[in-house]
Amino acid sequence: MSQTGISAANRRARRVLIVDDHPIVRQGLRRIMENEEDLIVCGEAETARDARIAIKELNPDVMIADISLKQSDGIELVRDVRAHYPQLPILVLSMHDETIYAERMLSAGANGYIMKQAASEQFLVSLRRVLDGGIYVSESVGNNMIQKFAAGGSYISANPIDRLSNRELQILHMIGKGMSTRETAESLNLSIKTVESHRQRIKRKLNLNTGTQLVQYAVNWFTGRESSTGSSASREGFNP
Repeated sequence: MSQTGISAANRRARRVLIVDDHPIVRQGLRRIMENEEDLIVCGEAETARDARIAIKELNPDVMIADISLKQSDGIELVRDVRAHYPQLPILVLSMHDETIYAERMLSAGANGYIMKQAASEQFLVSLRRVLDGGIYVSESVGNNMIQKFAAGGSYISANPIDRLSNRELQILHMIGKGMSTRETAESLNLSIKTVESHRQRIKRKLNLNTGTQLVQYAVNWFTGRESSTGSSASREGFNP
């Protein structure tokens, strides 16, 4: 191969699959990447099912995924993709609090986690980091993970949400989105009885007495994070 051919191969644009259930977010990500010579959006999906099909058909070099997806859950998608495509880099781009989700998503198989209110330049840094085989989290999340590691089993979080397992957090998230027990069970491929058992454990861990209190807590938690991160995104410029 000639030197020119080698240079052209090295400059091959990496193919990006965007998985997000908000069209305006997908459009914004396209605009950020359209002027980058080393990046090209090869496809979009708004559900986990569509994402799995797109990966198989398009063979992307990286997947960008949100936690909240139509009819499904980002944690399950990341876990499933990592199991079937162990070499595919995954960057989670979400409005949900990184202090709660970043470490969990990395444990599920993601290579990086970045908030939607981050500047577009920082988003590109995180995307290229995972494409190059690295791990990306914010400095504050990285420091927190180091503190947990240094403390070993003695680390105790003051946030009651941290007491929840990944599955319990998924179910709380879905309750906050307004999904019924049956819808949650179908989405996670669990029985209704299993979901009810998880709901009881969530109530105990959060010191809640009734199902109504659980629903109210979940809705307030979910909408509160959505509104606060959304307003931050507008201020800091992650706008399509």
